Amino acid sequence: MYKRILLPTDGSAASGRAIEAGVAFARDLGAEVVGLTVTPPFRVFSTDVDMLEDTPERYAASSAERAGRTLADVERAARDAGVPWRVEHVVSAEPWEAILETAARLGCDLVVMASHGRRGLAGLLLGSETQKVLVHGTVPVLVHR
Repeated sequence: MYKRILLPTDGSAASGRAIEAGVAFARDLGAEVVGLTVTPPFRVFSTDVDMLEDTPERYAASSAERAGRTLADVERAARDAGVPWRVEHVVSAEPWEAILETAARLGCDLVVMASHGRRGLAGLLLGSETQKVLVHGTVPVLVHR
């Protein structure tokens, strides 16, 4: 059925629950998992505190360190479940695009990702990376809530 499952994560509790569910599903299917986290590129003009106080080099280093901590959850869950894994860190202004590009590049045949459940005005203003993946992608998506 599914052989390679992409697990995008932003390090949130909701993403953590989706990782656990995705890894358990992969274990039951005999599939491997790919953990993915996406960080925004450095911008000179930004309201992001991390960018305002850093040079591009320091921002890249701190982003890589933060990504490593975020992806450690995927590594731990996969290792504990005996599931083969790999992790990817992508820099992109559009996480949903990075998710779809990574799925295509690595031949992932399922994406398991969290929904933060924003509704109403918050959902409209903030948008939903999950919604964008569902609308623009061709790979099946399992949304975990």
